[in-house]
Amino acid sequence: MIRWLLIGCFFVSPRAHGQFQLVADGGISSCHIMLPARASRVETKAAAVLQDYIMRATGARLPVETETSKETNGFFIGDTREAAAALNRSIPADGFRIREMGKNILIDGNGRGTLYGVYRFIERWLGARKWDAGPAFVPKRKNWALPAQIDEQEQPAFAYRESYFPYSADQEYLDWYGLQRFEDLWGLWGHSFFKLVPPRTWFAVHPEYFSLVDGRRQPLQLCLSNPDVLKITITWLKDAIQKNPDAKYWSVAQNDDIGHCECDQCRKLDATDGGPQGSLLYFVNKVAAAFPEKTITTLAYEYTASAPAVTRPAANVVILLSSIDALRSAPLAAESSAAAFRHHLDQWKERTPHIFAWDYCTQFTNYLTPFPVEQQFRPNLQLFAARGVSGVLEQGSGDTYSDMAELNSYLLARLLWNPSLNADSLENDFVSQYYGKAAPFVQEYLHALRSAVAGTHTSLDIYGNPVNDHNGYLSPERINAYSGLMDRAETAVQHDPLVLQRLRRIRLSQEFVVLQQSRFYGTEQHGIFERHADGTYQVKARWPARVSRFVQDCKDAGVHWLAEDAIAPAAYEQEWQRIFRAGVRNNLAVGAAVSLQYPFVPEYPAKKEATLADQTPGYEDFSYNWLCFYGVPMVATIDLHTVQPVSSVSLRFLEDARHWIFGPASVQAEVSMDGIHYTSLEILPGKHLEEDFSVRDAGFTFHPHQSIRYLRVTAIPISVLPSWRYSKTKKPMLACDEVWVE
Repeated sequence: MIRWLLIGCFFVSPRAHGQFQLVADGGISSCHIMLPARASRVETKAAAVLQDYIMRATGARLPVETETSKETNGFFIGDTREAAAALNRSIPADGFRIREMGKNILIDGNGRGTLYGVYRFIERWLGARKWDAGPAFVPKRKNWALPAQIDEQEQPAFAYRESYFPYSADQEYLDWYGLQRFEDLWGLWGHSFFKLVPPRTWFAVHPEYFSLVDGRRQPLQLCLSNPDVLKITITWLKDAIQKNPDAKYWSVAQNDDIGHCECDQCRKLDATDGGPQGSLLYFVNKVAAAFPEKTITTLAYEYTASAPAVTRPAANVVILLSSIDALRSAPLAAESSAAAFRHHLDQWKERTPHIFAWDYCTQFTNYLTPFPVEQQFRPNLQLFAARGVSGVLEQGSGDTYSDMAELNSYLLARLLWNPSLNADSLENDFVSQYYGKAAPFVQEYLHALRSAVAGTHTSLDIYGNPVNDHNGYLSPERINAYSGLMDRAETAVQHDPLVLQRLRRIRLSQEFVVLQQSRFYGTEQHGIFERHADGTYQVKARWPARVSRFVQDCKDAGVHWLAEDAIAPAAYEQEWQRIFRAGVRNNLAVGAAVSLQYPFVPEYPAKKEATLADQTPGYEDFSYNWLCFYGVPMVATIDLHTVQPVSSVSLRFLEDARHWIFGPASVQAEVSMDGIHYTSLEILPGKHLEEDFSVRDAGFTFHPHQSIRYLRVTAIPISVLPSWRYSKTKKPMLACDEVWVE
């Protein structure tokens, strides 16, 4: 790999000795752009791109011509005779070579490498830069001269390179950095079982095509030992390949769910290979044998993450190994939660040279939460390269904007091509150019954020939220400090609307944290509501306008979804309107002492026991203001501190089947004056379970008012999950937001 010397905003070859003129003052040039006689589409596009950027920079329009025997000075693009005579043709896939020969510049490549080479040339020698999906920056040049003896060659570190951020929709961004998209390479992508054998077509008439789980056929996965399933899959792929013959890869992979088949034949295959990966690879290899000219990809994911003990992937099978279980607090090579991933990678490497990595670099549950993982990119990609991984998907937020998406996308684009580049230099280059005079404050913000994560020993979780870290790197005090840096940044560029717009996108993340935490704090400091002199609570005066401004900024920034499960900014604003209308419900138990017989789920601590008596309801995210109990009852004893007359007690439970959260099978209330002797009020039965998201109420009324000091509520979870949401590895979870005493 050629080493480059970074000077200013573009690269200069350390081999340059002297210069030669291409364009003189006034846009005068005698140079031509030459193409081979039978130029490919890539070569033709490369020539047009080069012509366009030279004209933008210098004003000179170099003619694009087909190469002839007549001597012509200029650029020779692609597989020209000039290149064939001067260059070593053994350029690796997607690689390119740029060479000066007798005052001519030869740019040739393999595959799309010629186009990649032209963009590298434009960046290094014209000084043009492409930062995001907007127009590239092109400096104006009255004169343009190049060093003599340019001779450079590059090739990508990985055959498949994807940085999955909004800029992946911009074709020039992809070409500039040599990136790819799975839409362009795969005829069928991702979790594909039910695309190949859809349950709506087959389950009613042939349930045996689907997984046998706990003695019952269920449309969770496929029965991979069933010969008819193999025939249907092969038939589907034959038809799809005929319609899309240029697709390189075809996915035959499990659904994003549990429930692998436990029939006798699948069990036999699994026993041979040490787990469900056995029947999966048996099936995938059979499919691959039917399409020897195509590459079949499959997932090593969740229950198939381990490599099989005996079976090896066929030569045209690629294993796509996921790192989904790893936290992002440290590089994968050092992160303790990534130990299983490292082990699985080593296992698969012993069995096949064809491994892709599916890695993750955003917080899927809250795309805008500050998620400082940039410093993990280089070591992670170096780990993949060292372990022989040949393709990498770095999954960001897809087509929606997320925290620092521009910087993350840029760093990944550079490092996916060459993981040995200096990541700090790349970041400094991006920040200084993208934010201009505001750059020092943006760098200070990034440093403060990373230092706070390290100092608070935060575990960065791709399924985390900004509330769990309200005492850590996202504390209100730290958010205020981050916001202060953005104030200074905006002052530095107050007359530059483009940079101000870019800074507003950074503020989005800080503002999102403030808004989400305000729900958590409720009536406390930093909450939504403030207490007036008459003792009532009202929405803070500027909060509705603040929410509206945030939503508008989201729309301006290209935030289509706030989370992976499709929460749009408009729906987010509607949820806020419901919160404002509901106001504050008084609770006699606010501030009461709460004790629990069984522990709550530590991953979602909310305010711990105090969650049940903080006068703050839960909203539509179970991980915020709901106290959760997994596989155990909720038995909560509430000490009101003094004897008080009570007219009613009510509780709210969440129904969120997607996360295996269901209302209780029964709820009981007991009261006491001394905390020892309790009187049972009644036991309320649970209600019919629903698949939709909802909140369930359970209430007890005293006729007449009853004076009590202690209240004990017991909620018993359902004994088993409903069949339509059954999982061997899950138990029913209870979620309660408050015990309302009135």
